[in-house]
Amino acid sequence: MPPLLYESHCHTPLCKHAVGEPVEYAAEAEARGLKGIIFTCHCPLPDGISASVRMAPEQYDRYVELVAETRAQFAGRVDVRLGLESDFYPGVEPWLQKLHARTPLHHVLGSIHTQVPEYRDRYFRGDWFDYQQTYFAHLAQAAETGLYDTLAHPDLVKNEAPAHWDFVRIQPHIERALDRIATTGVAMELNTSGVQKAIPEINPGPHMLALIRARDIPVVLGADAHRPGRVGDGYAAALRTLRELGFAEISFFLDRRRQTVPIATALASLR
Repeated sequence: MPPLLYESHCHTPLCKHAVGEPVEYAAEAEARGLKGIIFTCHCPLPDGISASVRMAPEQYDRYVELVAETRAQFAGRVDVRLGLESDFYPGVEPWLQKLHARTPLHHVLGSIHTQVPEYRDRYFRGDWFDYQQTYFAHLAQAAETGLYDTLAHPDLVKNEAPAHWDFVRIQPHIERALDRIATTGVAMELNTSGVQKAIPEINPGPHMLALIRARDIPVVLGADAHRPGRVGDGYAAALRTLRELGFAEISFFLDRRRQTVPIATALASLR
């Protein structure tokens, strides 16, 4: 079985909290039996927002160069592509429109990081349930901007205050957000790094995945690798979970166009 899948979410040291050079990530993709890897490092944001955990605006060209150099080095072995993980919050759209237009991208992930101090300062009002509602409303708003191909780790907010996470209570708000997202054609990510977070389960968890399946929203697989050894990590288990929930295929993006692979075929392709 030839390689078929891509790592659709991984980082570089430019974000200041990932380790390992891009060539090491590409080598791990090859070892895992992946066809390719799409680098999606944290985008620069205006006004110094979240600057400690992302590349600076003046480093963006270097990011593009790093990925191009890795692509050239692995030509014929691993298909290395350029993507971006772009944070969303209301008002950032003009900045991102210009950033995304600077160079062709293959996969643009939309993320809402509720742990970012500037986001929390703006939207946290002392009530965690209210904060969760804001998060899911913003997730739907992100899909509706047309800026993104996929929404990353779409229940990430649950890890912000695990003691205040009650899925049954928040479910109506999740369903309203998913109804809006389903009309946009934007995919949702199944992020395998969730097993390492405060609530140790994939992002999104099985209950939310079932709601995604009920709306026929496509799912993209990503390990959110911040070190080379995590490239493709947990893919087989994630694919089996999707199959158990009734999903028939897994998606990835190239040239910002969605590609699909049957889950059974995808599982057989992994090493």
